[in-house]
Amino acid sequence: MSVACCIPVVECVYCLGCIRWVWKKFLYTAGRESENWGLAIASEFEPVPRFCRYIMAVYEDDIRNPISTPPGGYGIDPDWVIVKRSHEDTQGKVSPYLIYVDHQNADIVIAIRGLNMAKDTDFLVLLDDKLGQAEFDGGYVHNGLLKAAEWVWEAESQLLRELVERYPDYTLTFAGHSLGAGVVTLLTMLTVKNREKLGFLDRKRIRCFAIAPTRCVSLNLAVRYADIINSVVLQDDFLPRTTVALEHAFKSLLCFPCLMCIMCLKDTFTMEEKMLKDPRRLYAPGRLYHIIVRKPFSSANIKPIVRTAIPVDGRFEHIVLSCNMTSDHGILRILTESQRTIDLMLERHQSTDSMNIPEQQRMERRDSLAKEHMEEHKAALQRAVALDVPQAYSPSAYGTFRNIEQGPDFGQPGESSLPISQKRREIWDELAGRLFLDR
Repeated sequence: MSVACCIPVVECVYCLGCIRWVWKKFLYTAGRESENWGLAIASEFEPVPRFCRYIMAVYEDDIRNPISTPPGGYGIDPDWVIVKRSHEDTQGKVSPYLIYVDHQNADIVIAIRGLNMAKDTDFLVLLDDKLGQAEFDGGYVHNGLLKAAEWVWEAESQLLRELVERYPDYTLTFAGHSLGAGVVTLLTMLTVKNREKLGFLDRKRIRCFAIAPTRCVSLNLAVRYADIINSVVLQDDFLPRTTVALEHAFKSLLCFPCLMCIMCLKDTFTMEEKMLKDPRRLYAPGRLYHIIVRKPFSSANIKPIVRTAIPVDGRFEHIVLSCNMTSDHGILRILTESQRTIDLMLERHQSTDSMNIPEQQRMERRDSLAKEHMEEHKAALQRAVALDVPQAYSPSAYGTFRNIEQGPDFGQPGESSLPISQKRREIWDELAGRLFLDR
């Protein structure tokens, strides 16, 4: 009799937990996580539509004779395309990509396309990951995407060295969408770690734009590389928020209630403090740019805005229940909305149009923005240390940090005679001095 009475109690507790989760999800809207972020300005967001066009150009078999073109075209001069690789060229190790020298914008660009639903090799790359499987530079990364990035690095590093030496004033930019965004994220980190193979390329010449990225790096790496890696997310996009292992997500596509059940239990019973303390948990990389184009619970477009930050806690942790959660992931949709956004920015602030302001004023604005971003990056690192994010202040021989002398008690505050707060302060002071003063 007692066992029979327990069954309804268990069911009621489960139902209450699900109701709590659904209620929280409907209250949680796409603008909520970024409502306290600062607004991006035109000069920093301006390259996004251009890189979306370059990524879309990878889909064409023949750029000189494209089958279809997005509004405004691809913006690519076929004579400036150095390399274009297909699935056959990469043997399925990585999505197709191109290397393009943009002489108009003084940029060497590697653009990698997103997932091809018809190619099982792309799915194998995406699903090749287990929690904590791949370690990289003091953190954890997505294993399949790391192997894809290593393939590109081995295949193209010599060519990249020739290009950066031939054009010493050009920026080296990595851009990708979806699956390709994860690959370019890790390719950027590989480049930073191996700058000596590119003739000791200055770190300031390297940058990355990950468009609608998959979660591919641990939190300490996401914050540490935020000075060169930028993630662009259109309002309700599901992929940067997908915390359930992608392997389980794809297995559950034929049983959507099973996936919802997993997410319900995960979101309801996992505390954010526990999430932050798990060093293996993966996140969207770098500085985040969140494009807001709709009001909550509405499909009508509004005047778009872009909010940006380097968040530590609250970093796209919750999937938003929205009819646009999949359509916001499409590269054409992102191109359209980002172009609409930058047009509105330039309309609001005509002085930001680089065609109408003096070079000296442009340089001053660029320097001011770089200083603001550095201060925000410094604050994010300090926040990570304060929250005890695992390995947030770990050294990197080739990456963001220079070598830090480690004593026998480094990373073991319980065994140190210093108070934890004082030890954090000393670690932060040493880290900040090495990271920001030596640049």
